[in-house]
Amino acid sequence: MKNDTTAQQGSLPSRTGSSDPRRANAVPLSDATLDELAEKIAAAATVIGIGESSRFSRETFGVREQLFRRLVQHHGFRALALQDSAGIAADLDRYVRAGEGSAESALDAAWRPWRTAEMAATLEWIRAFNQDHPHDPIRIFGVKPVQAQPGDYDAVLDHLRASVPERWAEVASHLEPIRTAHHTEEHVQRARGMHPGRPFVDHARDALALIRSLPGVGHDDGIVARMRLIVDFHERSVAGRGNYTGDDAVWADAISDYQRRTGLRVVYWDGIGHTSAAAVTTGLAPERGPQPSVGSLLRDRYGTRYVSVAIGFHHGDLGVVTVPEPAGDLIDAMLGEADPAAHWLDLRLDDVRRRWDGPAKARVISGVYDPSRDAAEHIAVARLADAFDVLIHIRQASPVRWLP
Repeated sequence: MKNDTTAQQGSLPSRTGSSDPRRANAVPLSDATLDELAEKIAAAATVIGIGESSRFSRETFGVREQLFRRLVQHHGFRALALQDSAGIAADLDRYVRAGEGSAESALDAAWRPWRTAEMAATLEWIRAFNQDHPHDPIRIFGVKPVQAQPGDYDAVLDHLRASVPERWAEVASHLEPIRTAHHTEEHVQRARGMHPGRPFVDHARDALALIRSLPGVGHDDGIVARMRLIVDFHERSVAGRGNYTGDDAVWADAISDYQRRTGLRVVYWDGIGHTSAAAVTTGLAPERGPQPSVGSLLRDRYGTRYVSVAIGFHHGDLGVVTVPEPAGDLIDAMLGEADPAAHWLDLRLDDVRRRWDGPAKARVISGVYDPSRDAAEHIAVARLADAFDVLIHIRQASPVRWLP
């Protein structure tokens, strides 16, 4: 891949202010640039995957959110797909349609990366849009099947306390440690040195076996069903599977099935490893080789009507970690040689593709990111222009604001 910055487009000074305080210092591209970007990616697209290299950056989230607003307002997109369970997304959808409670309370049980002030502001904006467009609302749906929630643990333990109180403590000793994964995922706990030791999936299976052995309780279909959900949650987790590859085929099916059923144009938010329109190799597990992504499966189904947008950054303090300047062989470093605070490339243009296409590595800042192994914290693709139609690069990132 040639390092040729003459291929950059839309290079404009960063925004220095905004009438909306939630956007202040969060969107480093001008309104005109964002308008142009939205128009470029919306043309002939049915599904647009907008991926971030990190879920901890206010700036990358801000660009993605502002693109989404424009896709809704000017280009007719009406569905937002999120990496979360169908049940959680249904709660978010209820909030943006009915407005009960608050955006913050709607996010209480959501996947941790969504529990931010920035995401709450997005939900508030969607809610306001839906109030103004009651017959043409934005819908939210999850790409994951229904999953166990903290309330399932409570229901199981409350039932045991009432029916077999003498066995309550034994089951609780299995469930209390593992319910923490709904706040901080098990593999992240391991990476941060806060894991209690025994694999959570083993605790979940033992709890299920114990409940099944209890007279009366073991034949309660409701309690057993909740325990099966809990076991399934831990079996399907990153720690339970033993790798970072998600159920991408299941998630892709959820998106395409929803789109086909409703006829709505869909925006899909996730990490770049999932939104990539080509198979990806994870730098932390290169021995697995290229793995299908949600985006690659959608590209197979939709062709160029699936558009893949990647938003990355060069360096910055993300609150949870300080990310150094990237190694020179990463696309992030090559894009970072430009002067502007933010710029973008349309890899679908022939001259841009010729200059930038080829094997590439893009840095990924996950919940287990460790600066000491920065060289391995990336995804690799065989051809950059097959994986991403548009690249957006931000020079410096700052942290999102976590909800309590």
